Amino acid sequence: MAVELKILAWSCLLLLVHIFAAAHIKTRQYGTKWNMGARDEELPPLNAVGGRLVRAQANFLETYPIAIITLLGVVVAGKTSDMTAVGGWLWLGARIIYLPLYGMGIPALRTLVHLASLVGLGLVFQALVS
Repeated sequence: MAVELKILAWSCLLLLVHIFAAAHIKTRQYGTKWNMGARDEELPPLNAVGGRLVRAQANFLETYPIAIITLLGVVVAGKTSDMTAVGGWLWLGARIIYLPLYGMGIPALRTLVHLASLVGLGLVFQALVS
């Protein structure tokens, strides 16, 4: 199996971590009844950590389609290489590191890690379009 497909498989787990991390904090703040209910009621704003985890999840989802397309694209096009593997692992590793950095509210380092993830996607994209 192409390493790029393994990276995509692990990224599915990371997406679940994002979803459950945000849901856990929301449930802790709003309660189990809210979690199991229709969620129609007006709620106070999330606490700081909850808000950051929800924004981190949204940020992940902004670039996730690009990762899926580029990583699948190099496999389908037969353009996998050591560089696409490095790019994919760089993207995934940076995204794993990004979540706790954002959750802890560490701004500058978080931004650098996000840029590293984009560099990883750029490496894969470059191979796809060349």
